[in-house]
Amino acid sequence: MTATGRSARAAQGNGTRPAEGVKLGKRQRQHLLVRLIETNVVHNQLELVDLLAAEGVVVTTATVSRDLDDLAAIKVRVPGGESAYAIPELPKEQFAPEEHLRRVFGDWVVEVAHSANLVVLRTPPGSAHVVGSALDRAGLPSIIGTVAGDDTLIVVAAEDIGGRAVAAELSDLAGL
Repeated sequence: MTATGRSARAAQGNGTRPAEGVKLGKRQRQHLLVRLIETNVVHNQLELVDLLAAEGVVVTTATVSRDLDDLAAIKVRVPGGESAYAIPELPKEQFAPEEHLRRVFGDWVVEVAHSANLVVLRTPPGSAHVVGSALDRAGLPSIIGTVAGDDTLIVVAAEDIGGRAVAAELSDLAGL
């Protein structure tokens, strides 16, 4: 940690924050947030506030929270079992190409099952949301929506297509 980072933590520890800092526009600040998340293991929003302060940028946790939402940031499990922020490859406004979906499924989906118009996907612990996010951005017409837990993802198939067909399609994407 840099001396600036230590002083920012020390200032926060005694309940004070520097009153002045660099004022960045939203896009500039979000670009810096992405860089900080890519180069640091960031466990919570307060750590991001401190990392930004170390860069001379003073923001509130509310601003960081809004920025993380805009960036579609997710939490992923890191070695040691803790979770940290990550930024998906594709912004939430873009559709994921099929090769991205195939890569995500190949890396994370370990089991596919179905019943009626529901498909259940199993992943390693802490990974279901990664698969769910990729599916949501893929915009597949056969899928109405997803609900992700820790290691299980429920996919709701369109009624006219059914779970069996969607499960076959997703199994193929996963290489199962």
